[in-house]
Amino acid sequence: MKKICLIFLSVAMLLCASSKETNPKDSKPLSKSEEELIHAISGELDLINKALDGNENPWVRRYNSYLKYNSIINQIKTIEWRIKRTKPTPKNTEELQSLNNRLEALQRQKTFFSDYEGNPYKELTEIKEIQEVPSVTNPIAIFSGINFLKQIKAQEKTLQNNQATLKKTLALLDQKKNLLTQLVKLQDKKEQYNSIKEIQKAQSMKLDLQSAQSILETSLEVFSRRVTELNSSITNQIQKQTLKTIYIAILCLVIFFIALAIKVALRKYLDHERLYIANKIINFSYMTIIVLTVLLSYLSNITYLVTFLGFVSAGLAFAMRDLFMSVLGWFVIVIGGGLHAGDRIRIHRDNTTYVGDILDISMTRITLLEDVTLNTYLETRRAGRIIFIPNNFIFNTVISNYTHGGMTTIWDGIDFTITFDSNYKKAVEIATEVARKYSKPHTEIAKKRMSRLKERYSLKRISLEPRIFNMIEPNGMKISLWYQTNAFTTLNVRSSISGEIIDLLAKEKDIKIAYNTTKIVNTGSDGVWERFTHEEQNETKSPF
Repeated sequence: MKKICLIFLSVAMLLCASSKETNPKDSKPLSKSEEELIHAISGELDLINKALDGNENPWVRRYNSYLKYNSIINQIKTIEWRIKRTKPTPKNTEELQSLNNRLEALQRQKTFFSDYEGNPYKELTEIKEIQEVPSVTNPIAIFSGINFLKQIKAQEKTLQNNQATLKKTLALLDQKKNLLTQLVKLQDKKEQYNSIKEIQKAQSMKLDLQSAQSILETSLEVFSRRVTELNSSITNQIQKQTLKTIYIAILCLVIFFIALAIKVALRKYLDHERLYIANKIINFSYMTIIVLTVLLSYLSNITYLVTFLGFVSAGLAFAMRDLFMSVLGWFVIVIGGGLHAGDRIRIHRDNTTYVGDILDISMTRITLLEDVTLNTYLETRRAGRIIFIPNNFIFNTVISNYTHGGMTTIWDGIDFTITFDSNYKKAVEIATEVARKYSKPHTEIAKKRMSRLKERYSLKRISLEPRIFNMIEPNGMKISLWYQTNAFTTLNVRSSISGEIIDLLAKEKDIKIAYNTTKIVNTGSDGVWERFTHEEQNETKSPF
């Protein structure tokens, strides 16, 4: 009401002033200087109106939309009043239909301007509520804190820009009002009416925007104070967490370099196999220390960790039992020392046998390089594959280690069969000499390594010289030769011994290798003891 009174008062004063100055009795043609002044004022007004264009100025745009909304509301009320006053008679049917159509169209338009009901400048003066202030308690939360500060500062800057735009708009309205006031004094009555109407619009807009300015200034003052407090608090938290992260990183580096120094020092005192296991233990230890250091540094309550680990372990105990058993198997392997990197092992699983050298023993599996061995020769006919063996296999599968405790030799054997009428004693001597020749260096090494094993295990005195056994088989005399050979060159030694035995036996006329053959005997006897009976007949005929 006060705003309306002020507008009418200002308009009345202008009308009085203009009526005195534009009295028909006193009216006279405008001078050239007055025309130039009117032209200059009109140019300035054009520039101001362009600056106050609703497409560029958000305050003017929302004010015009607010006027449009009020205009629609007034039209709706007027039409509703007319519909109530119009009686539904056949004569008024067309008029009522027209009024209802207009009412429906205006109501649809009203929905488009519903945001301008009440406070039309709410979007420009509203401060979004700060729902959750982040607490910077770990390095990851630093980024959240920085983003939060950017958001609230961006909102503050938006409000400041809105305030600056509003001040500029009010200043332009004051200039427009002053220029129009000057212009009224120089115009005739017809032109004065339009100028006075523009003054009313400018004055009404100014009063409306001044109330929005008061709200915006108060909101911005409160919000700026809040932003300053939050900025100070979160900045301090970010600085503390940054320093804390730097200290923890330095501590982790110190732990890493200490572990590295221990590894370097152990190289002087441990052999390759023990050094490999020691490196594994050191890696696991220092990584565990680093993880615990980080957890304890950023965990506010240790009971949360215990509770969390309890629930997680209970849920994963069944679902990941194979993984846990593999980790447990790794501890057994590392502590027990049954397997080492570089050992040659043999494992049988799912009707398949694998023989190869251990490349790596991780916490979950053993990595094996399959070599060309007797197993690949007799069974798989494949070699060179990388085999991954879960560590939990040590609990339910027999794993043979060919090189345990520093031993690099194993017993290998060659079997061959000679006929019953062959000189088996000579064959045994030949096979023994060949085996002794090729196994001698391996036998010497085995004796030295065996003496070391006696310090750790209860071993009886075992002869490592080549052994040979004679067995009667249905198709002849089977000779089984056993000798010491290197675990990594078994096939090479076997091949050399086999070749030389065949060469030497071939030179002997009284030794024949037994194999599947068919023999035709013309004498009517079975032919087996033909040589022996022939010798007896010759001895009977001899005069001596």
